[in-house]
Amino acid sequence: MVAKIFIDGEAGTTGLQIRDRLSQLGGVALISLDDSARKDAAARLEAMRQADLVVLCLPDDAAREAAAMLQSLGDAAPKVLDASSAHRVAPGWVYGFPELCAGQAAAIAASRQVSNPGCYSTGAIALLRPLIDAGMLRPGQDITINAVSGYSGGGKAMIAAHQAKAGPAFELYGLALTHKHVPEIMRYGGLDRRPLFLPSVGHFRQGMLVCIPLFLDRLKGRPTSYEVAEAYYERYSQTARVRPYRGIFSGDLNPETLNDTDRMEIFVCANGMHQHAVLIARLDNLGKGAAGAAVQNIGLMLGLADALQREKELADAG
Repeated sequence: MVAKIFIDGEAGTTGLQIRDRLSQLGGVALISLDDSARKDAAARLEAMRQADLVVLCLPDDAAREAAAMLQSLGDAAPKVLDASSAHRVAPGWVYGFPELCAGQAAAIAASRQVSNPGCYSTGAIALLRPLIDAGMLRPGQDITINAVSGYSGGGKAMIAAHQAKAGPAFELYGLALTHKHVPEIMRYGGLDRRPLFLPSVGHFRQGMLVCIPLFLDRLKGRPTSYEVAEAYYERYSQTARVRPYRGIFSGDLNPETLNDTDRMEIFVCANGMHQHAVLIARLDNLGKGAAGAAVQNIGLMLGLADALQREKELADAG
């Protein structure tokens, strides 16, 4: 059986990447609208009606409007994957991070409404949740998250600025400390105290490092850096897309290393003498941080054989 998918907002960066990835899978038929009809509500609603699954690649307000359109179809409404941040902590939506905890992939597969995670959130939650679940990190702990991303995740204006000949080498942003990824980091990372999150952009197209510094002697039970590293190994060693470095890492990390892949790597860097550690997640903000995660979730929601086989191949390549 062929699954029919409509990408509402396919002309944007994430929409184009999802479309390209889906076009390479068997068992999928893509529903597209002419450029002139992409903002036509009636045409969009009809495309939704024909689809088995709709992917929303829209600004947050437009994604909420599209979700309301889908609800108007009642029992005939297709499944929906929202790539915006509009529904990441909304009731009735399942969070699309299959590696979050046991049973999350099954919950995604069974859901009719899934919200794709944010790129920074993917790295931060992957670092936080295993330590929260292991009892090493308290939900009320003071947490600082520092991250750098390629400019491709910043929208048209940022992409244009960095593609200019004299584009900025590096810039901090989100300095009002109200970044939209924080609520989902708290909810799914297991925190009940708001972390300090400082994102930044480098003068490279894609790739990402998310870093969380810790004082080990302030963690519950005063775990060693090796115990922290083992918590990641126990959580992720059998997953396809999240790979923990076993032991303590002390090399150099390039944010572009995983570009054009759908993987994420986890590192623990530490100095036992000073009881300092830095937790680091490396991923492609366009891969596991966006389109790659979307296709992973679509594969689960629709049981797409090709997507699920690719997942197995990633695991076997370990």
